Amino acid sequence: MNGSPFEGGDADWLIVANDGEQYALWRPYLDVPKGWRIVHSGPDREGALDFVERHATAARERA
Repeated sequence: MNGSPFEGGDADWLIVANDGEQYALWRPYLDVPKGWRIVHSGPDREGALDFVERHATAARERA
């Protein structure tokens, strides 16, 4: 594979989160790091980023 797996929009995307409610954009073919879990799976990058925006905003409002 050439370049970063996080560039390009032609494959599925995941959002992973840890217990501190930190989110990260991830690819399904990469191992999820220890301490993180999958919280969203979808076919497009923009949908994944929208998920983060909605949930990160809600977490900030609860704090």
